[in-house]
Amino acid sequence: MSALFDLTGRTALVTGSGRGLGFAYAEGLAEAGAAVVINDLREENLTEAVAKLKAKGYNARGLAFDVTSEEAVAAAFDALDKDGVAIDILINNAGIQFRKPMVELELKDWQRVIDTNLTSAFIVGKAAATRMIARGTGGKIINIGSLVSEAARATVAPYTAAKGGIKMLTRAMAAEWAQFNIQANTIGPGYILTEMCAALVENVEFDTWVKKSNPAGRWGKPEELIGTAVYLSSSASDYVNGQMIYVDGGWLSVL
Repeated sequence: MSALFDLTGRTALVTGSGRGLGFAYAEGLAEAGAAVVINDLREENLTEAVAKLKAKGYNARGLAFDVTSEEAVAAAFDALDKDGVAIDILINNAGIQFRKPMVELELKDWQRVIDTNLTSAFIVGKAAATRMIARGTGGKIINIGSLVSEAARATVAPYTAAKGGIKMLTRAMAAEWAQFNIQANTIGPGYILTEMCAALVENVEFDTWVKKSNPAGRWGKPEELIGTAVYLSSSASDYVNGQMIYVDGGWLSVL
């Protein structure tokens, strides 16, 4: 059974993985045997993240590039090609949040969130899939959605639109690339204790609402997403495609 989830010999690129959930995904895949490529725009985050993984004996390297730039992504994959690094697993994790009522929202802020959370998954996914198809060995693409892929909340319209788009982009990837043995799926995290949610956790009213509205009665932990990421990266999910798996403590199951 363990062989189904063994990622030994595979290489994973996790975007936005210098810290937070991205780092948790990368560390989980590394523990399952994968070599991992950490991506972040901040060199200090890359250096620290790679050092942490190497200290545990994992195979890790850093690669700084802007996931919203087609030119930067192309250059990054060209560099990997030159070094003989083939990406077998891609986790499109890079994302940002921006909270403001829609009537006050400027187009530039809308576009920035859409570009980072949705368009980047297309750009990086296309670059990875092109190479997976050329190699003829297939691969795994995991996009990161959200509870707002299904249920909207006020003041996060661009994030909601982007994460809803992620769900359908994943299905489009599956529809086009399944024939090449590429499985594309989405993880939908619930309310997880991360730096992005720090302000929400500190808000007593919101923190209470999260705990009361969730059947689990608590926030999720980053490490509770690792099992799903490893599953969708492994041979155990070879006939799972175009799906979205919510890891939310049951939040979407209740009214």
